[in-house]
Amino acid sequence: MSKKTMGIHHITAIVGHPQENVDFYAGVLGLRLVKQTVNFDDPGTYHLYFGNEGGRPGTIITFFPWAGARQGVIGDGQVGVTSYVVPAGAMKFWEERLEKFKVLYTKMERFGEKFLEFDDPHGLHLEIVERDEGEVNSWTFGEVTPEAAIKGFGGATLLSTQPAKTADLLENIMGLEVVGQEGDFIRYRSSADIGNIIDLKLTPIGRGRMGVGTVHHIAWRAIDDQDQMDWQKYVADNGYGVTPVQDRNYFNAIYFRELGEILFEIATDPPGFSHDESQETMGEKLMLPEQYEPQRDKIESLLIPFTVKELD
Repeated sequence: MSKKTMGIHHITAIVGHPQENVDFYAGVLGLRLVKQTVNFDDPGTYHLYFGNEGGRPGTIITFFPWAGARQGVIGDGQVGVTSYVVPAGAMKFWEERLEKFKVLYTKMERFGEKFLEFDDPHGLHLEIVERDEGEVNSWTFGEVTPEAAIKGFGGATLLSTQPAKTADLLENIMGLEVVGQEGDFIRYRSSADIGNIIDLKLTPIGRGRMGVGTVHHIAWRAIDDQDQMDWQKYVADNGYGVTPVQDRNYFNAIYFRELGEILFEIATDPPGFSHDESQETMGEKLMLPEQYEPQRDKIESLLIPFTVKELD
């Protein structure tokens, strides 16, 4: 049996104060807060999901906001850079928008594409790239309209403690296609129209340390529960220790740590984010899984309030 992932389902990171997190990803980047819930393993902590209007797989970045937590170090064993894709012709808008909110950025080129590189308020490395592929994000927030809005992930740059072994996994187990090599990077592509480009750095830079401003894990797409079960067996048969299926309410998840020490998840596309609230009202209130609903008052008392607001 061989398998091919469609690409990135979501990326999950650790950040600081939730209001700063919401102000940046909604207020500055114009993403939709599609779900506010809690960390199912630590219900005293938010789990916030941002994406396109419908919360489509391949657009979702999720956060555990830990105000006052120690700063992490980006390095090997992590996603080093999260890439966002915007419509062709939108780069000037994003240069001006980042300047408006005093977000420092640099311009660079990789594999013939031009990128804007910048950090979020908590140190997470981000970049923006123009591409034609991927459906337009119909969400409008402040001055961010569909003509310029982030469509979803362009992809990610992986930092590995053992790049050769991570490369073997990406190509021969995850089923990504090698696009080419440029300098210290090898590029892979999946079949999806977004979240489909992975750049792997071939030289280790030093081990990362988990904390604020670092990616916790990267999740890959499974079509449905059966596809996920096939992935679970396939990954295990190739020598990786993979977890049982975890019910995350909006998708089911399995996890394994690849040999370069990056934590991988494989998540199902369904059921999505509108099964427990309407698509029109997604993200407007705190949603709890059934097991935590009896503790709502206590949980809400532990969480720092925040407001989604336009900053323009």
